[in-house]
Order: sequence, then structure tokens, then C-alpha cells
Amino acid sequence: MRNEVGPLRTVLLHRPGTELKRLTPRNSDQLLFDAIPWVDRAQDEHDAFAEVLRSRGIEVVLLRELLVQTLADPRARAAAVLSAVDEREFGTDIADVLRSHLSAVDDAALAEALIAGMTFEELPASEGDSLVRRMHLPHDFALAPLPNLLFTRDSSVWVGDRVAVASLAMPARRRESAITDLIYAYHPRFSHSARAYGAHSAPVEGGDVLLLAPGVVAIGVGERTTPAGAESFARSMFADDLAHTVLAVPITQQRASMHLDTVCTMVAEDAVVMYPAIQHSLTAFSVRPKDGGVDVSGPAPFLEAAAHAMGIDHLRVIDTGLDPVTAEREQWEDGNNTLALAPGVVVAYERNVETNSRLEAAGVEVVRISGSELGTGRGGPRCMSCPIVREAP
Repeated sequence: MRNEVGPLRTVLLHRPGTELKRLTPRNSDQLLFDAIPWVDRAQDEHDAFAEVLRSRGIEVVLLRELLVQTLADPRARAAAVLSAVDEREFGTDIADVLRSHLSAVDDAALAEALIAGMTFEELPASEGDSLVRRMHLPHDFALAPLPNLLFTRDSSVWVGDRVAVASLAMPARRRESAITDLIYAYHPRFSHSARAYGAHSAPVEGGDVLLLAPGVVAIGVGERTTPAGAESFARSMFADDLAHTVLAVPITQQRASMHLDTVCTMVAEDAVVMYPAIQHSLTAFSVRPKDGGVDVSGPAPFLEAAAHAMGIDHLRVIDTGLDPVTAEREQWEDGNNTLALAPGVVVAYERNVETNSRLEAAGVEVVRISGSELGTGRGGPRCMSCPIVREAP
């Protein structure tokens, strides 16, 4: 898979579950949610999203199901328990209890614990006293939940026939990489899939990675992806002959623009939808391979650098033409975070009325979905989907 807009054939989603029910006003900030979602409605919205994809002939694979199947492999179970339990965090007593418990439960229960977490009151009792237990409330997390697992785009990216397991920056999300890594390492479906980049490298998140064209990759550098991560990713792409140009794109380090795909996504081979406020200020450093290392030039205007790397006269921007207030509101509500199903066909949240209207006026078919509850974690249709197979446009 070397593009963002070719006909989508297989996509990885995660249907939200108990992990969202762990969110409270006390922990939502730490777990990176801006509101407490109505979980049943979020599940209904996600089911409708998945059904839209299936109705278009797209194979939908669900992360939880893949994880349960993966844990049937004893090697995967051992690796899962090892990655979940950090003795430096839990102390010896709690670590032993948690390891023993997780090792004894069945595959589905282990998957649930890894995703939804466990509180101290859910831990089995142990002999002797424990300062760790005494100093935590019963509802404190012994194993934190992963509510952001919903956004499957971030923890892995497919480029060509290789998968890159991302290195997630925020503490609340780091275990997501371990789960994704397990699936790609041990699930029979992916047994012959080669790797590109690794989860233990410098931070890169999938929402910052746009496959602009075969051989051309843009990487946002901001709150979640570091310059070191972008350079490491570029070197990996060059070593595997997956790219000839990587554009490192500085973006504002703030919640509203946590990833490049929150301000810009591709809707056709030569067109993007972009937040109007950054259209003329977004820049890019061009990174290319040179003598076993890299050559860095720029910065230059992003749209010019992208068009040059893609070998086209210009990269069209869908002119949303919105007033500043509406543009800011719709960008915050993921109006620029579209998932392309084919060239000129995208999925978008229905609430971004003005952006969707402008897309349609530009000849883009917009498949609308509800996201009033799904969007509480600040992520749109692209964030919630990890394409595995796309055809060439």
C-alpha cells in the first residue's frame, strides 16, 4: 500500500468496549479524552461506521478479535503478560499477583484485561501486606485501560507490503504499541508480513504519516512525532526502498492539531482537504537518501514541496472557504480528518456540514457517519481506521 486514496480493500478497526466505561471526570484528561462518552451510543456509531465500509465491499478486521486469536499462541500469551506488567511500577507483590492472574485466565479474558485494564479491587487477594495496595484506592488502576485503542491509525502504518509499528509518545497510549506488535508478530494472518520501523524507536504516530504518492511520505512533527522519530522513519523507508522523499512537516504542538491528519488529509490523487488557517503557513523539510545517510533541504511551503516530490504541477486544496470561527469549530470536530474509500470518495463526520458541502461542491462524494460520541477522544474516520490493503488509484 503506497497511497492514501486507492480503493480500500482491507481495514483494521477497534470496536470500543469496557475501556471507555473506565473514563471518569477524574481520569479523562490523563487518558486523553475531552469528554465522557456515552459508550452504548459510541458502539452503535462504530458499528454503523463498520457497516458503511462493509457495504462498499471493504473487509473489516477487528482488533479485539485478532488479539484473542493471537493469544492462542503460548508465545504471544507470555509476551503479552511480560509487556503488561512492569515490576518497577507495581512492586514485587502486585507484579507477581498480576502476572499469575493474567497467565491463568483464558484468551478472551486476557485480551479484555489488556484492553480494559484492571483496578486494584479486581486484583486477586495475596498473602502478606502490600504498601502499593494500601496507598491506592480500590478504583485506582493496577493496569490502566486503553480507550484510545479506538484510533487504530496511530499504532501501525502499512507502507507497501510492510507494516510499521508506531512508537507512541503519550504515556496513556504506549501499551497500544505492544498489543499491535503482538498481533503482527504472532497472528497467522500476518506471519509473512515484513516489518518497517519498530515500536522501540523514536516517537512516530500513524496519524502523522500521510502516503502522498508512491515513494512520497509526509510526516507531521509536533505533539506526538519528534524530529528524531521522523528522521528514523525516513531512514527506514529509504532502507526498505519504500520512499524516495519524506517531507517532515512541522505542526503546532497543541491538542487541536495533535497529528498532521487533523489538519490535512488526501481526498484524491492530487487533492487534499486542509484547515484554511494553515494552508499558506504549513512548511516542509524535504528528506532524501544520500550516500547511506540523508540529505535535508528546506523548509519550503508544504504544498509546493509536496507537488514537486509527487511530480505534479500542483496539489489541489479543497477550498473550504469557511469563516474563521466555523473553520476552527469544524477542524476541532475532525472536519479535515477524512477516510478515503477510493479517489474522490471519503467518509466524514456528518456534523461538519460546511466542510462536507465544500467537498461535494469540489466533486468529492462524502459518505456521512455519526460521531457525536466517537469524537470525544478527538479523532475522525481516518483516525479510527488502519488501512491494510489498498489498490493503486
